[in-house]
Amino acid sequence: MLDYLLGLARLVRDEITAGWARSENRGVRGHSPGGDAQFGIDDVAERAVWKYVVEHDLPVAVFSEDRGLRTHGRGPEHLLVVDPIDGTRPAVAGLESATVSVAVARLGDRPRIADVEHALLMEWRTGAHLYAERGVPGVVAHGYDHPVPAPTRTTDLSRMFWSLEFNGHPARLMTEAYGHLIDLSANTGGVFVFNSATWSISRLITGQLDAYVDIGNRLLRDDPALLGEFHRVGNGRVLHLFPYDIAAAVLLAEQAGLVITDAYGQPLGDTALTELDVANQRSCVAASTPELHRKLLDGIAWRTPGQRA
Repeated sequence: MLDYLLGLARLVRDEITAGWARSENRGVRGHSPGGDAQFGIDDVAERAVWKYVVEHDLPVAVFSEDRGLRTHGRGPEHLLVVDPIDGTRPAVAGLESATVSVAVARLGDRPRIADVEHALLMEWRTGAHLYAERGVPGVVAHGYDHPVPAPTRTTDLSRMFWSLEFNGHPARLMTEAYGHLIDLSANTGGVFVFNSATWSISRLITGQLDAYVDIGNRLLRDDPALLGEFHRVGNGRVLHLFPYDIAAAVLLAEQAGLVITDAYGQPLGDTALTELDVANQRSCVAASTPELHRKLLDGIAWRTPGQRA
């Protein structure tokens, strides 16, 4: 399975690399089934995924960001959950913070993140990759200049290097919730916006970051009256973490010894792999240490229903 996934990720990466600078690949072509804007480069990556699948003998079901669920061959036993470019905007800009993300689970009635058996993240700029197999301890890393996994031991909020999410998230709500943590850490630590959950989580595995936070889904669950605000910044849709955003990253993070949960501190394993509705979208708080994870959950200023700025 590792060889199959590496071949898939490498083809997607090659096609992205060949096409990212073309002007036609930088424009918005439409929206994914979940509602996220799709750039021309997304079409390139999605075509590469299906090309690889049909040129190989393995019968599989494939669930991808832009194409939904498709089946190749008879009687597939495995489901591939693919985000061909997690970090489309960085990729369009030629920045490094994008990955090819592939998770594999046994095909069943309602496979979940807890059912993922294989996970691969490949960096599009370098080809470096992280791989995990459930039941096999640790993470296999290739292409890095230091031993990986290498999670930090940071416990101090003021010293943390962390990333957060703004795409589809009203900026006012985000700064209300953790603007004080940005102020606390921006100078003595570091605050980043990468527009890629997998890149952010993988940086915890490599030891470059201490934490990753995406809390939009909890804010909406706590106060459904905020739906209009999320629709306003999401092209009329709610754009929180979809299953393909984190399907591979969760298994990798867990096997690397990180703490990764939703913003309530609950495991993400019950997330269905092929459902995009708001009820199945997720929040995420990931940290290199349990102490930092708990301080983040306690330190964020959670809203109460009806609360006004």
